[in-house]
Amino acid sequence: MTLEDTETTGSGSAAPDDYLERRTLRRGSAGWLLLTGLGVAYVVSGDFSGWNIGLSKGGFGGLAAATVLMGVMYACLVFALAELSAILPTAGGGYGFARRALGTWGGFLTGTAILIEYILAPAAISIFIGDYVESLGLFGLESGWPVYLACFAVFIGIHLWGVGEALRFSLVVTAIAVAALLIFALGALTDFQVSGLNDIPVDESALGSNSWLPFGLLGIWAAFPFGMWFFLGVEGVPLAAEEAKDPVRSMPKALALSMSILVLLALITFFAATGARGSAAIQEAGNPLVVALQGDGDPTALSRFVNYAGLAGLVASFFSLIYAGSRQLFALSRAGYLPRFLSLTSRRKSPYLGLLIPGAIGFALAAGTGDGARMLNIAVFGATISYAMMALSHIVLRRREPDLARPYRTPGGVATSSAAFALALSALVATFLVDKDAAFIALAVYGVALAYFAFYSRHRLVARAPEEEFAALAAAEAELARD
Repeated sequence: MTLEDTETTGSGSAAPDDYLERRTLRRGSAGWLLLTGLGVAYVVSGDFSGWNIGLSKGGFGGLAAATVLMGVMYACLVFALAELSAILPTAGGGYGFARRALGTWGGFLTGTAILIEYILAPAAISIFIGDYVESLGLFGLESGWPVYLACFAVFIGIHLWGVGEALRFSLVVTAIAVAALLIFALGALTDFQVSGLNDIPVDESALGSNSWLPFGLLGIWAAFPFGMWFFLGVEGVPLAAEEAKDPVRSMPKALALSMSILVLLALITFFAATGARGSAAIQEAGNPLVVALQGDGDPTALSRFVNYAGLAGLVASFFSLIYAGSRQLFALSRAGYLPRFLSLTSRRKSPYLGLLIPGAIGFALAAGTGDGARMLNIAVFGATISYAMMALSHIVLRRREPDLARPYRTPGGVATSSAAFALALSALVATFLVDKDAAFIALAVYGVALAYFAFYSRHRLVARAPEEEFAALAAAEAELARD
């Protein structure tokens, strides 16, 4: 980084003439199909495992209610993001939306929360991939740092090759995982029994407890983070806006299609798995779909297939979350919120340092802790903060700039984003019910990042970055209107 890169003047910075040229993504690489595949890829691993732990918090009824409420939150959020991404189709995604609506502090708070989610989640998933590799006996490998390193090295390498190639790879692996979920459901539903849904013993001391809510009404709230697992990550689709074909049209379409597919997969996976073997049998299982098919018996051809497909689902989510994290980091560093050298792109238009450095951090966390569940809980905490901030951004822009050109308008308007905002805050509080330590760790990371922004980077922002220019234009227009 040159001296010229670090000079500042007033609220912006005097960047060299070729500053943005050295920070350019490959435009037009993804149409609506690849974007839809990306949206599903972010999430699909959550259908294979993780969600079932919510049964131990709320029982079948509690997790079902939590999943419906979280599904409503994501649907409302997706509709709001579709409007925002059509207004501002840049790699900044949530940071860019909040920057326009809530200022530099709002933009940084949102972008940092998204980074927490997209750096911690791949680290956790690499551990789960290692567990799958070991349980399947692949190549005689055991779960450990060599497997984690191979995951990051191979899949970051594909991203460095190019975004088009990366998204096509993601689409293929995601299609395999989705097909496996549909085949699983067909097999499991042949053993479906309604009595298995509510077979968890009732805690009589819990308020409002019954066979459907064995842990009472509070169990619904405690199951919120696990109901999120069926949808967690779909909000990352707008991060591909700068690399999309006709993002104003393709982004809303991809978001709506992704959400529709995820709702269908959540419905059939949840009912098929719990009805086939019973909620009690799968509530703590690391591979609930396999347990639902074979129980304590010998593996069947179908259970083996689903087990291998679970690995495909983990790979799809791992791969796509690396992409999302690199684009959010790229946008924040290009605008000066984080060190600017992180946004440099290669001749193939990949943000290579934005891929390599988060990958190194993720690998170190995975190898150093081996605690995938804790890291996912931290990621969920970051996610819920970003959801609240993005929903609030939609509300503020609708109120403050009603005449802003909106190629796509959110059905229900502010009422829709207000519902997302309220449910996101509820989910944020619920993370403390599940893992207080994870929530406080996330807050500590947040505190360090905010100190960096407060004392250093907010004085060195790059005024020519797309998200900053968009916000500056809004400020200028508002000043003219007052005059």
